[in-house]
Amino acid sequence: MPVLAGLLTLATLGSTAFAAPSFSIPQAAAYFSSILCAPNAALAATRRVLDDAMDEDAVPAAQPIDEDDPEAGFWTVGPTEEEMLPQSEAQSASSGASSVPDGPIPEGMAPLLEAHYEQGAGAGYVSSGAATVRNSTDLPDSEVAAEMMQTLPFQVELNSAEPQVLIMHTHTTETYELEEKNWCDPAFSARSTDLSVNMAAVGAEMAAQLNAAGVNTLHDTTLHDYPSYNGSYAKSNATVRSYLERYPSIKVVLDVHRDAIQRDDGTRVKPVADIGGMKAAQVMIICGADVDGNLPNFKQNLRFASRWQDKMESMFPGLTRPVLFDYRYYNQDLTTGSLLIEMGGHANTLEEAKYSGRLVGQALAALFAEG
Repeated sequence: MPVLAGLLTLATLGSTAFAAPSFSIPQAAAYFSSILCAPNAALAATRRVLDDAMDEDAVPAAQPIDEDDPEAGFWTVGPTEEEMLPQSEAQSASSGASSVPDGPIPEGMAPLLEAHYEQGAGAGYVSSGAATVRNSTDLPDSEVAAEMMQTLPFQVELNSAEPQVLIMHTHTTETYELEEKNWCDPAFSARSTDLSVNMAAVGAEMAAQLNAAGVNTLHDTTLHDYPSYNGSYAKSNATVRSYLERYPSIKVVLDVHRDAIQRDDGTRVKPVADIGGMKAAQVMIICGADVDGNLPNFKQNLRFASRWQDKMESMFPGLTRPVLFDYRYYNQDLTTGSLLIEMGGHANTLEEAKYSGRLVGQALAALFAEG
């Protein structure tokens, strides 16, 4: 019986091995003949084939997706009315931080307002502890809640010589207002190739906090959206893939962006929170959900999103908007710790966004320290 069991095991493993690579019929026949002649050697060879196959699949194959197609999963959605407080309430909610200055709006300019986004409640919102996840998928809230209760799918090694986290930017040139005011220039595109004022500056704040806490973090500042905005995600996919191939120790990949909240009349709205008496740009994590098998690891990413958001909101109440859990892609198939985070919006100031970068990094470091 042990011999028979061993032969059955070899046959099963052999079938699996030949399902991944491309083998000819004579090669397959020779393999199964070797099971009878030298089962131990055949077992060892099979293990090597399977190990090689798993190594080759460590970084998933690139997926051809049209970024210009609104149905392809590269577009976000705005906050709901339930999440957004009226302007007067937003100012009182951020009472420790100064509101936008009063005064006349120059001719030809558009109003710039502050808003504070609350955590949602009721159907479609799932508690992550101190915060909520906005479930915009077809999955029942109960199923989402059950998944969010699971442990993290990865273990970040503290004080490691090997990189654990990669921070990058698909839309690196996204930027902010450079001064506090109650108006904005409609012609201001809120984009710049200057790494000291665009998303790279915010990512640098996050990376500094993580590295200071013993979380080995790399920060890529490639301009994926310059000179052309089109194809940005294909370019960033290649960048992330190259890092993962060079540093297989990376567990977490964070694509750091900023939002753009604008009303039909051209008014730009900046999401803010009072954190420690200073004005911070509110942040929003976006976690994609699977569409036709394009994100097989989306539930693992969701666990990470809910745990990180809960830690941020516990440490810095009011910092986060609800996590957006929706049918989005954003290259989140590449690891089980891949997320996109919006650091404020184009109406926030750079200093507000950089301050949030420090807070977000501190919360993430605290989460990893818990193990």
